[in-house]
Amino acid sequence: MSPAAVTAVVLAYIALLFLIAWLSGRHADNAGFFTGNRRSSWFVTALSMITAAMSGVTYLSVPGSVAADSFSYMQMVLGFTVGQLVVAFLLVPLFYRMRVISLYQYLDHRFGVTAQRTGAWFFFLSKMLGAALRLYIVCAVMQLLVFDRVGLPFAANAVVTVLFVWLYTRRGGVKSLIWTDAFKTLCLVASLVLTILALVRGLGLTTGEALREVAASEYARIFFFDDPSSERYFWKMFVAGIVLLVAMTGLDQEMMQRNLSCRTPRDAQKNIVLTALCQIAVILLFLTLGALLYLYMARVGMPLPPKSDQVFSQVAVNGSLPLYVGLLFVLGMMASTYSSAGSSLTALTTSFTVDLLDATRRCDEAQLTRTRRRVHALMALGLTLLVLLFGRFGNDSVINLFFKVAGYTYGPILGMFLFGICTRRRIDGRWLPLVAVAAPLLSALLQYAAGELFGYRIGFELLLYNALLTMGGMWLLGRKKRIQS
Repeated sequence: MSPAAVTAVVLAYIALLFLIAWLSGRHADNAGFFTGNRRSSWFVTALSMITAAMSGVTYLSVPGSVAADSFSYMQMVLGFTVGQLVVAFLLVPLFYRMRVISLYQYLDHRFGVTAQRTGAWFFFLSKMLGAALRLYIVCAVMQLLVFDRVGLPFAANAVVTVLFVWLYTRRGGVKSLIWTDAFKTLCLVASLVLTILALVRGLGLTTGEALREVAASEYARIFFFDDPSSERYFWKMFVAGIVLLVAMTGLDQEMMQRNLSCRTPRDAQKNIVLTALCQIAVILLFLTLGALLYLYMARVGMPLPPKSDQVFSQVAVNGSLPLYVGLLFVLGMMASTYSSAGSSLTALTTSFTVDLLDATRRCDEAQLTRTRRRVHALMALGLTLLVLLFGRFGNDSVINLFFKVAGYTYGPILGMFLFGICTRRRIDGRWLPLVAVAAPLLSALLQYAAGELFGYRIGFELLLYNALLTMGGMWLLGRKKRIQS
């Protein structure tokens, strides 16, 4: 696949992205940037949420995981669906009733400004690390496909990528993201479906024959009830899916910023339910693609790459399939990456401006606009520096470590919200930052001890233990005075 072809696809995609962003966000004010003026169509928002929940990492890793984990990821997706219902019918009415701009304003209302800033700082750390890692992984792929071949360094790659994300989100914010991400969803789904059809033809099968072959293969197993100590055990993945969805969607500024842009709570609930149903279908497409990739590689005698997340790119770029398959791979990867990066940058800007600078209360409209734009540029600069840092010093062990750190930091956020919603106690907020730092450290110690002493592998459910430890610490900080009913 030539660099010229890849560059043409990327530039055409970015041109359409900028056109949609300009048309949808050219008249946006601060309310449009932060909340879309609460006028977003629930149907378009649902389309935008599909790619928002994914990234270039998802696009690369989920198909590759099929060889080791079969379709077990669907167990977690079922948990995601239940979690979406919790978000829709418990959290959405609460946040709409309070008319929050940032979710962490709830923590201020419930426990005071220290809690709001603690939640915002943990979100900031989680999102900045996560967004930078996702951007880095995709920049690494683009470096191999384009930048190395034309003699440009990784630094140019990183700067150009973040610059595009900053430019198309700087004016419209959420108002633009709803429409640009709906477009990205269409690109992502189209790339998946067309790649699957190309693989079916490459295998010399009809669509029905290919689906039957996938269903009969070892890859298609979904449910695992046999080994409770396994990370693939149904109840571990199902419960973890519920907790992860609530924490990383319902209590995540990036994801909920879209949901709260709908006109009414009812519209937001319809959007979330439709998103849950679409997510099931899209993940099934990813897993089916993964099974077909492995069947194709076995059929043509292609060697497996050293890492499972390289399977998709190896077949798309180096296989004997038509050229357009490789271009579809690039298109899908760009769609998932730009969606994740754009929404992360907007959410970071919103939380930093509202929660940490308190600019919405301290500034008039003109000052708020200037502050928001400066913060937006600062967040883009921070992402660029982190991507460059990963490119310079990052190896697999370092990257995995940062992923784990970003995962741990959602536990205190979940714990603080659960404590606020499920109890009526006040707390002494001065010590809350210490509790929020101690809970992830104790969770890591618990995970290590369970493996070493009992041979039990704590997987995704670690987030729940992290949240429970946070709630326990908050209970110890509790005051006798309770909130009024």
